[in-house]
Amino acid sequence: MAMTLLSSQTAADAGSIAFTSSITGFNSTYKLYIFKFIDMNPESDSVDLLFNGSIDAGSNYNVTKTTTHFNARHNEDDSGTALEYQTGRDLAQATTGQPLTMQTGTGADESAAGTLWLFNPSNTTYVKHFYSRFHNHRATNAAMDTFAAGYFNTTSDIDAVNFAFASGNMNGTIKMYGVG
Repeated sequence: MAMTLLSSQTAADAGSIAFTSSITGFNSTYKLYIFKFIDMNPESDSVDLLFNGSIDAGSNYNVTKTTTHFNARHNEDDSGTALEYQTGRDLAQATTGQPLTMQTGTGADESAAGTLWLFNPSNTTYVKHFYSRFHNHRATNAAMDTFAAGYFNTTSDIDAVNFAFASGNMNGTIKMYGVG
């Protein structure tokens, strides 16, 4: 299956990046959308990159989700490692943004990169599944390999998605691909 680049957006001191059907071709043409995140840098220290969906062309980003979140961590000074389920970052029928990273820092060596897969968002029969894998450098000098997965608990068409750090502006590039 071929990946087709549909949109590339670069944030330069921006609050968020949104992909909507009106500007990206976010529609029923593809059953799988892949988002690639390149050098995502928050302007606030120790914040999570959040993801949410919309069923009203981006007027509101508040679709109910059930998710899970875990990570592997290795401290830069080798003082500790962990494989952790993050109960505070999973959602149970919540409309808030889903964390994709964990406490990304603002230092020159602290950023995030990753991939998110969104399945069949235009389908109006079933819920919409997604999963992500990110690597970020945590503000407390640790390498984080972070996994999030879940579903939008709606049979409505997801026609827009939004990405933003939990606070402050951001810099970085997100590319949206259709696969089919």
